Amino acid sequence: MSAMVHVSWKRWGARTGAWVLLLALVAPLAAAAGSGPYVGHDIRPGVGVTRMVWLSEYHPPLRGTPGDTPVYILEGSQPGSTVFVAGGTHGNEIAGVMAATVLVEKAVVTQGRLIVIPRANNSASTYAEVEYGDPEWIWLVTPSGPRAFRYGARRTHPDHHGTPEPAVYVHPKGSTFEGYEIRNLNRVHPGRPDGTLTEQVSYAMVELIRRENVHVAFDLHEAGPTSRLANMLISHPKGLEIGALALLNLELEGISMKLEHSSEDFRGLSHREWGDETDAYAYLIETPNPGQAPDRMNPDVVGDPEAPLWKRVGTQLATIRSVLEAFTMADPSFAFEYTAPDYADLEARGLGAHLN
Repeated sequence: MSAMVHVSWKRWGARTGAWVLLLALVAPLAAAAGSGPYVGHDIRPGVGVTRMVWLSEYHPPLRGTPGDTPVYILEGSQPGSTVFVAGGTHGNEIAGVMAATVLVEKAVVTQGRLIVIPRANNSASTYAEVEYGDPEWIWLVTPSGPRAFRYGARRTHPDHHGTPEPAVYVHPKGSTFEGYEIRNLNRVHPGRPDGTLTEQVSYAMVELIRRENVHVAFDLHEAGPTSRLANMLISHPKGLEIGALALLNLELEGISMKLEHSSEDFRGLSHREWGDETDAYAYLIETPNPGQAPDRMNPDVVGDPEAPLWKRVGTQLATIRSVLEAFTMADPSFAFEYTAPDYADLEARGLGAHLN
């Protein structure tokens, strides 16, 4: 399941050239508009992508707003289970964005379906927190030449929020946060259909998981290098045993991850609310981003010697793969097969080599 799939540029371009042209046209228009309704991202779907829809398919009021974002669907020739992967819940947690992008560009599903959103909070990708020295873009060398990827912010753009922030944000299930956290997609799950833009994005994602009968759902994140969350898999309680099996298998491969279960008291997070509100087994993966160090200033979020981007992306992809392998071993109802780059592939050739 972790074997590398090699796709030539010529073959890829013949399949998806129209999508590249669309994104090429959208990107400069979005840049000219500043914080306009959509920021075009350089994502080049591979041969495994069978169709693309928009998140607004699951909640039409999002259409034409900065919260709408592409959803890529990879369907196998054999029926099976559905897996969902979301990157970019926080726009500055770039390893999750890039892991999801690698899946869109290089994964091939043979059984079941893989649904991927590389930029879950598209609004958060429209600006960067440059006051902390965060870059606005990262650059990677790929087989087709240098490519730029937006390094966004943690929360929905303030101009897109729509209403004044409260002094205190109280989640409907009781948790209390600073008022600005109402713009944090990973504090407002499961969302509201008539809520703020962030809440509506959350609502649409939960609707996607529910309507598509998702069996396993992943939310890809990063934490500060010294955070207790760094290199951690967080599981909804119903998936904890399978998560433990997955991490045991990863440890045998030399990849160390910690395991934690969702709190009943800390509400609004994807792994808790997705698991409670749908039939999906929900997981959140955290890797250590030097750009989230408390004393960060002009961090090297790509080439940091301790936590280079390739390693963080490889860890995300390997953890997804190991969880899915654990489901195959432990859950007779689970049927999903795919090929995609893995940790060893990125270690050998780098991240850019595994993009189109």
